[in-house]
Amino acid sequence: MRINSAVQAAIDLTAGAAGGTACVVTGQPFDTAKVKMQTFPNMYKGLVDCFVKTYKQVGFRGFYKGTSPALLANIAENSVLFMCYGFCQQIVRRIVGVDRKTKLSDLQNAAAGSFASAFATLVLCPTELVKCRLQAMHEMQLSGKIIQGHNTVWSVVKGVIQKDGPLGFYRGLSSTLLREVPGYFFFFGGYELSRTFFASGRSKDELGPIPLLLSGGFGGSCLWIAVYPVDCVKSRIQVLSMAGKQAGFMGTFVTVVRTEGVLALYSGLTPTMIRAFVANGALFLAYEYSRKLLMKEIDSY
Repeated sequence: MRINSAVQAAIDLTAGAAGGTACVVTGQPFDTAKVKMQTFPNMYKGLVDCFVKTYKQVGFRGFYKGTSPALLANIAENSVLFMCYGFCQQIVRRIVGVDRKTKLSDLQNAAAGSFASAFATLVLCPTELVKCRLQAMHEMQLSGKIIQGHNTVWSVVKGVIQKDGPLGFYRGLSSTLLREVPGYFFFFGGYELSRTFFASGRSKDELGPIPLLLSGGFGGSCLWIAVYPVDCVKSRIQVLSMAGKQAGFMGTFVTVVRTEGVLALYSGLTPTMIRAFVANGALFLAYEYSRKLLMKEIDSY
């Protein structure tokens, strides 16, 4: 049975939402440590020190600060990402002049993923700004950059609207785009290359859960290795803009390198790489199995 474009888009959207949920559930504590270490690198000696101090100061719940916007961000981003990924694959097929059912090469899939990420950025930026601010709120108060912190999603949202208006949610948009577009080329490219390796001439659709987990983890690792310094600058812009006017991408980048050195751009890399492998493995496993299940249900009608 041939599935029309609207139904296929709905399937990709739903499977992407399932993948986004799995990504947050498995990776949130490491993401919190990443944001804290990126924004305040001098406060923590490493991942273990960050975990210990966070637990002592705010308890276990401190690792899950910003989970609500993180869930919203990942569900929204991955729903849009995978829905647009399907559309962008069709665009790539038209560009290279092949039939709509032709399997794309790993490189062509990587290009489609890169195009799709530009659309996902528009829904990701506002929710990620709220998430990052909640995650680093305690450090902002400790450093004296702000007097009164916001402890809920709504208080952060209200603060942004009062101070900067609706456009305030798009602080760090240029750095988010700079991270997402090249990053997702490596993300989908790494994932598809890894699936090709495990398939060894068979259909990629026949792969079991372990190869999918490892392929997703490899794709996530490729993304973060490629764009980590850009993400570090983005986190600083989104968090430190709470305390007043913050320089743009180039201004923040130059200031960090000049005052703290190049290595400061890699603060928090350890929790990021752990999270990248675990969370993105879970993301692709949930996406592929949800998609197969939905396709099977549609075919049965």
